[in-house]
Amino acid sequence: MTDTVSQNNTMLSRTITYRDAINEALKEEMRRDPSVFLLGEDIGERGGSYKVTAGLLQEFGPKRVIDTPIAEASFTGIGMGAAISGMRPVVEVPFVDFTMLVMDQLVNQVAKYHFITGGTRKVPLVLRTQGGVGSGLACQHSQSLEAFFYHIPGLKIAVPSTPYDAKGLLKTAIRCDDPVIFLEHKLLYTAEGAVPEQEYLIGFGKGGIKRPGKDVTVIAWLNMIPRVLSAAEKCAREGIDIEVIDPRTLVPLDKALILDSVRKTRHVIIVQEAIRRGGVASDIASIIQEEAFDCLDAPVRIVAAANSPIPFNEALEHTIIPQEDDITEAVYQIIHKS
Repeated sequence: MTDTVSQNNTMLSRTITYRDAINEALKEEMRRDPSVFLLGEDIGERGGSYKVTAGLLQEFGPKRVIDTPIAEASFTGIGMGAAISGMRPVVEVPFVDFTMLVMDQLVNQVAKYHFITGGTRKVPLVLRTQGGVGSGLACQHSQSLEAFFYHIPGLKIAVPSTPYDAKGLLKTAIRCDDPVIFLEHKLLYTAEGAVPEQEYLIGFGKGGIKRPGKDVTVIAWLNMIPRVLSAAEKCAREGIDIEVIDPRTLVPLDKALILDSVRKTRHVIIVQEAIRRGGVASDIASIIQEEAFDCLDAPVRIVAAANSPIPFNEALEHTIIPQEDDITEAVYQIIHKS
């Protein structure tokens, strides 16, 4: 499935927030398909912790926008049961940190059901959650856990960084017959961007070039994208032209886009908000090493969070997570070493 509307299309006519783009995707899919319904804590009257589902209860009623008790394993299990029975549930877990409570449902049941039934049954379940570092929300509400899901065969992972990507990817996720982990970022909900009024979908495994360049490829996702773009503008003033690649889905991963960019720039930096150890960046680096080693003029660099729980103190929090200066310093080092 490919984009049915280009982001550069001249029909782009409005700017909306990341939060509203997700809300719009949910609304459109619920209007299109009566089997789509929502499950989660406080998603009805309250509209969710970040107001993403605001107004949906009023339009679709309590049978399709279901407020659940604080019992993540139970309502995720309900979602799985509904999915294998022909419905298309969208389950919301308010913080990715709380997905620890549903790992048996996700890893041992949802991810494997298609496999253990010999491919005869589908699990069209979307689990929406948000993660990443916020404004002093401490270590139990600030983690970046994409690597947990990345490791599990059977799960797809979407990581939108813009309102355009969030809407197009979520609509694809809801129509997908496989389980999808849809990771949002708490600091992106108020980010604004151009979103077409007409329907469009973004196919999984189709990354985007957020900024074209010729000197260094920087790969990032979620809230690292605006930080990398800011660093790229700073580097451009010093004559270094950075290409910013956003995979948009980690599973499936757009290897072709990444490798084509690597072969062009011959320098690679991967930026992730999660800690480095056991992270997605390490796996992408290994793919580049295996398939494009001869094209590299310098070793692949990874810029990641420090190996620490996220502090509550905002000043300390700032020191843990990759900042613009960390990215520009990595660019200078990789250029000077080549």
